[in-house]
Amino acid sequence: MSQQQPPTGERPLLIYLHGFLSSPQSFKCQLLKDWLQQSRPHVVFCAPQISPNPGEAALALGRMLEDFRSNHRGPIGLVGSSMGGFWCTWLAEQHGLPAVVINPAIKPSRFMPGYVNQDLKPYSGEMHTYRLQTADVDNMRQLEASIPSDLQGRYWLLAQRGDETLDCRDAEQFYTGQQQTIEDGGDHSFQGFARYTEALVDFLFPKT
Repeated sequence: MSQQQPPTGERPLLIYLHGFLSSPQSFKCQLLKDWLQQSRPHVVFCAPQISPNPGEAALALGRMLEDFRSNHRGPIGLVGSSMGGFWCTWLAEQHGLPAVVINPAIKPSRFMPGYVNQDLKPYSGEMHTYRLQTADVDNMRQLEASIPSDLQGRYWLLAQRGDETLDCRDAEQFYTGQQQTIEDGGDHSFQGFARYTEALVDFLFPKT
């Protein structure tokens, strides 16, 4: 995961977490970044590269949030897609942060066994590859178990029933009692994401 210096001051900080084997160059990430630059330039944007290795990712993301909380006095909000939605929830529960999760993975350990002992290269231009082991799947199960069933964060679930990768009914059930927008059709990339950029920023930072 690339290192970024925590921003200072009291401006809102939006952290975008990408999906499994994706990167900060993903379409939704860049679209949100560009919209913020044009429409809410006071919002600081951060999109780290996340390792597909759950232990490495958890350690790096945990340290990143601790650094931000120590050095940034403004509000912090999370946005995550697919696997990034899982990481958003994991972080939001630790720090009591608001989060927008887009077609989120609820139990990543369900699909991870299919990637064990395969060379994995993130779509980020990195030269090295990763290899997940059975122990990594077990580690992910422990991370999943650390998220309480009675969610403490403030969430907005964006999901589409046409998601060909994840069953959105799992997310609907998991985020029961939270704000939800469930659309018919669409796909795992969440078609028409641009329709929600302004609303999600207002959800994360209602007073700014």
